[in-house]
Amino acid sequence: MIGFIIRCILAALALFFNVFLFVNGNWGWGITFIFVLALIILSFFRNENMILALNQMRVGNTDKAKKHINKITHPNLLPRKQHAYVLFLQAVMNTQEFGFAKSEQYLRKAIGLGLRTGQDNAVARMHLAGICAQTGRKSEAEKLLAEAKKLDTGGMMKDQINQMLNQMKMAPSKNQMRMAQMMGGRKKTPRSR
Repeated sequence: MIGFIIRCILAALALFFNVFLFVNGNWGWGITFIFVLALIILSFFRNENMILALNQMRVGNTDKAKKHINKITHPNLLPRKQHAYVLFLQAVMNTQEFGFAKSEQYLRKAIGLGLRTGQDNAVARMHLAGICAQTGRKSEAEKLLAEAKKLDTGGMMKDQINQMLNQMKMAPSKNQMRMAQMMGGRKKTPRSR
């Protein structure tokens, strides 16, 4: 929020200074300063923490990316697509801290807001399928993996999707998991007479 206020003040000062330059007849500096004003206005549509987080992810430094993405405290003030990407990245990077319920909520909201590329949509659905599979909703996870397979036009995630499907086939059903929890993991011993 403080960054937004600073950007507003800088934009107002740059606009005032630009008008001042034109009024005083400094057309060359005025035209040059239009580019500075354009950069400041462009910063309203691109969040610097988002850019830094994506850059750190490309480099492979997830700790720094996580630090930058968690600095964004009010993603709802960002444009719709950036809001979706912030929620998506927060859900993916903070799954252990948030827990499955909050991560699932963030991923569903990001998908609802709309991610730009089909590849990103496929990754979001694959992560959501993983959460569903781990919470015992096997049929929903299979449906999400089928959607991810359709969205993955480049075939980059084909192996990962197939691996998840194979793991889900080997995983116990929801009833088997419930029975194991009820039994407490103990083996039945025959009664002695």
